[in-house]
Amino acid sequence: MKIAVTGATGQLGRIVVEELKKRVPTENIVALARNKEKGATLGTEVRAFDYNQPEVMEESLQGIDRLLLISGSEVGQRSRQHSNVINAAQKAGVKWIVYTSLLHADQSSLNLIPEHLETEKALKESGIDFTLLRNGWYTENYTASIPGALQGGAFLGSAGNGKISSAPRADYAEAAAIVIADDTHKGKTYELAGDTFYTLSDLAKEISHQTGKNIPYKDLPEHEFAAVLKSVGLPDDLAAGLANWDVSASKNDLFDDSKTLSKILGRPTTPIAQSVREALKTE
Repeated sequence: MKIAVTGATGQLGRIVVEELKKRVPTENIVALARNKEKGATLGTEVRAFDYNQPEVMEESLQGIDRLLLISGSEVGQRSRQHSNVINAAQKAGVKWIVYTSLLHADQSSLNLIPEHLETEKALKESGIDFTLLRNGWYTENYTASIPGALQGGAFLGSAGNGKISSAPRADYAEAAAIVIADDTHKGKTYELAGDTFYTLSDLAKEISHQTGKNIPYKDLPEHEFAAVLKSVGLPDDLAAGLANWDVSASKNDLFDDSKTLSKILGRPTTPIAQSVREALKTE
């Protein structure tokens, strides 16, 4: 049984590969990477894999039984790229695809949703067994802003009092490894999120508590938050995206209380306080 992981050199993929090593023989794991040299440190077989090169993907998927399709990072290109992967998997005879979708993809207002729904549709029409891991927000999406908050004296956002049930990448990666290593998960759709929720005001209070500094949360209109992000050097598209995703967070699109992630993990998800603590260590 060969298990392949796309985006294996990425932030999520690397952790998945390490988690898989704990569960299946290393010789059964194939890391798929755009840059094979970057994959050399993974300690597994590495094959070339570019979402924009169908012929290369089909060749690299030969002999693969199970495929973890980690969603691509190029917003606006992902539906086409994921279809390329699914088509290549069909031709190569892959038997099962596990896909990292987005939390509550069938009802969320997040502007990232359409590409995920299109990919889910392509999987349903492919004839290949599939499982959907509808991942919630990565805690790192917010803890990455801690240095700027400490420098500026406030945590900025546009999420209002929205409830955010995030978990760190490591939790989602472990769940992905658990799922793809056990075929009883075939055909399932999992809404995955942290056990407990927080608001950005709660996050600011936690940062204040751990640093001993007064770091309030300052809620801004979407256009103002986007302008601030642009002013510190973020590309226009990313700045606009982050601000818009916060607005979706204000509508509780990042909230889930099913505790499905912790059920799969067999342990509680990582609390926000621990994530803040780890982020501050790198300061």
